[in-house]
Amino acid sequence: MSSNRRLDHTPDGHFVVIDGRKWRATDPMLPEDIASRLRKHLMAARRSVRSSLSSDDKVAVRKARERVQRAKVALGERGTPWWEQSAEQRRRRWEDGLTALDESDPV
Repeated sequence: MSSNRRLDHTPDGHFVVIDGRKWRATDPMLPEDIASRLRKHLMAARRSVRSSLSSDDKVAVRKARERVQRAKVALGERGTPWWEQSAEQRRRRWEDGLTALDESDPV
């Protein structure tokens, strides 16, 4: 994120507001080492989407977008809202997501 962007959380902590737009926040219960690994997977998948689009490889685009989705769900930014999940469900969500990402594309 560029340094001139303003990042605020909503009062309930469920969302971040970036440049006036609301996005679901990463699950605050995520241990930092796990969150860091998931962000690396997310960035690698986004780069893969971009390169697949530029090479017009529809299969690769679909697979890369699936990896983006898997990372975003594991981070708690998509899927069932993390504030509606038990601690066990949240832990299982990020562990399963990280395992699947590590197996499909180790970073």
